[in-house]
Amino acid sequence: MPKAHIIGAGLAGLAAAVRLCKDGFEVALYESAGQAGGRCRSFYDKTLDHLIDNGNHLLLSGNKSALTYVEEIGAEDPFDVSEQAIFPFYDMATGERWSVKFNEGPVPLWAFSSATRIPNTSLTDYLSMLPVLFAGKNKTVSDLVSRDHPLYERFWEPMTIAVLNSKPEIGAAHLLGRVFWETFVKGAAACRPMLAKEGLGPSLVEPAVQMLSDAGYPIRFNQRLKSVKIDEGRVTGLEFDEGTERVRIGEAVVMALPPSRLSQILPRFSLPDEGEVIVNAHYRVSEPTKPIEGSFLLGLVNAKAQWAFLREDIISLTISAASEFADIPQDELLESLWSEVRLALDLSQTSYESGRIIREKRATFDQSIEGVSKRKKTQTELTNLFLAGDWTDTGLPATIEGAIRSGHKAVDAVKAHTIYA
Repeated sequence: MPKAHIIGAGLAGLAAAVRLCKDGFEVALYESAGQAGGRCRSFYDKTLDHLIDNGNHLLLSGNKSALTYVEEIGAEDPFDVSEQAIFPFYDMATGERWSVKFNEGPVPLWAFSSATRIPNTSLTDYLSMLPVLFAGKNKTVSDLVSRDHPLYERFWEPMTIAVLNSKPEIGAAHLLGRVFWETFVKGAAACRPMLAKEGLGPSLVEPAVQMLSDAGYPIRFNQRLKSVKIDEGRVTGLEFDEGTERVRIGEAVVMALPPSRLSQILPRFSLPDEGEVIVNAHYRVSEPTKPIEGSFLLGLVNAKAQWAFLREDIISLTISAASEFADIPQDELLESLWSEVRLALDLSQTSYESGRIIREKRATFDQSIEGVSKRKKTQTELTNLFLAGDWTDTGLPATIEGAIRSGHKAVDAVKAHTIYA
């Protein structure tokens, strides 16, 4: 039985471990923390008296890698899936509300009607998507769509910040274009929003941990990798705090670590820098919040946050590219954001019962032109070492879909290595 050593039990490492296990590999999965999931996990918060995610993540029905992963881990009905591909918005500056509703099929019929377009835009304004769909790797979003464009304020700017965790002036346009190709271009079937019913942990992490344990490969928690031994162009050993694990000929190693951590272990690699901070605000309210046109999310324009997620008695906000909010005291920020929530959700003078701010300082890699140029391929110069993580060269931004796809790409490379080893 071939063997693979996987370092890191985030979604990339879990996706690789699960698929390798199903393909008949012996799997050794090591994790420095006491739990799996990495930046995609859930935890019980005493302040809110609720299970919450450390970050808000939106998936779409076109995220094929994520849906395949869900099948592989045996998760049962883990998502609330919108019946329609509808995205309601609220403009904090003008008070206007509108919804973008995608139609079935690749022809964007919704853009032909003023009733389904973004207010004060015309059909020809949506031709601005073409340069982004075919963007080269040296173009930012702002290089292709000017600030004077009718869609800039209400589409391009909030979309770039939300997807790339970068402002349009520096965000790599081709990454945004790749997301469009896999979702919006395909119509409603690929654009239905999906939200983890009980949280990311119960939906995406815990079933994978259980599946690996049932297969005889429980995750080795609290195993911090200190260094690797290299000889004759291959990894021969993994040195942990508690000892060294030998890597025999024919065995593979998958490093599914964030670049900041991997650069400490393998300084020979030039890796992407850290990206912007993401701030998440969670509020518990006394009564469940009603969905907006059947949707559990609301896009916010000219506001501090980009998205509001509605999950029964919990309202969660996400602020991407949020460096300016990184050091604001929690109580002050909660009050400031709540004033916008009340307007956006028409809650009048309603107060929240409790609130919590979570700041992810290492939420994504730097998705500027320079940062993206440092992404690494799955295969490395060491014959049995492979890389996984949303920061590797998946062609996608730093998303759940990108993380899982990177794990699957690593499996393909490991299997090819095993055949020819």
